[in-house]
Amino acid sequence: MVDKVLLSIAKTSILEYFDESVTVDEETLCKARPFLSEDGACFVTLHKNKELRGCIGSLIAHRSLFEDIYHNAQAAAFSDPRFEPLTPSEFPFLELEVSVLTPPRLLRYEDYDDLVQKIHPHTDGLILRYGAHQGTFLPQVWEQLPNPKEFLEHLSYKAGTNPTIFAYHPEIYTYRVEAIEERFDAIQPL
Repeated sequence: MVDKVLLSIAKTSILEYFDESVTVDEETLCKARPFLSEDGACFVTLHKNKELRGCIGSLIAHRSLFEDIYHNAQAAAFSDPRFEPLTPSEFPFLELEVSVLTPPRLLRYEDYDDLVQKIHPHTDGLILRYGAHQGTFLPQVWEQLPNPKEFLEHLSYKAGTNPTIFAYHPEIYTYRVEAIEERFDAIQPL
C-alpha cells in the first residue's frame, strides 16, 4: 500500500491552505486507487532540518484513508499545538512522512518485565492507556529510544503520567506502520 500518492495527497493538502487553486480530485483518485476509499488511520509527520516540525494522526480508522491523510496533513502543518503554523519559507527544509497504521491490538502481559519482553523494538508502535491518560509512539521513535525500558518510560511521560503507571497494569496496544518519506520539494502535488 505504500504509494507515493500518499505523499502527494499530504503535500497538496498543505499547499491548498495557501492557494485555493491547488486542489485534488478525490473521486478520480479513489477510483484509480480504491484502497484510498477504505477506512484507514495514519499519522502525517513533518521534519525541518531533521527535527520534528509537526505530527498529527489517527490511531483508529474512522474515515477514508484519503480523508485521514488530507486532514492530518493540514493539522500537522497548521494545528500541532507544539509549533507555530507552517510557512512557505520552510518548504525547502521540510521532509514529509505518511505512516499508515494497522489496527491496534491489545497486548496481554503479566507484569512490567513480561511487557518489556513482549514488545518488538523498531517494529511495534505502542499505545498506553490508563484512565484519562493516553499516549502513543510510532515505531519510528525507536530510532531515538532504542532501549525498551527507556521507550516505555518516555511513553508514560507522553501519556501525562510517569513510569510508576506500569505498577497499575495499564492497557498496552501494539500496531505496525507502513511509512513513506521524502523531501517536501521532491514530492509532486496532485
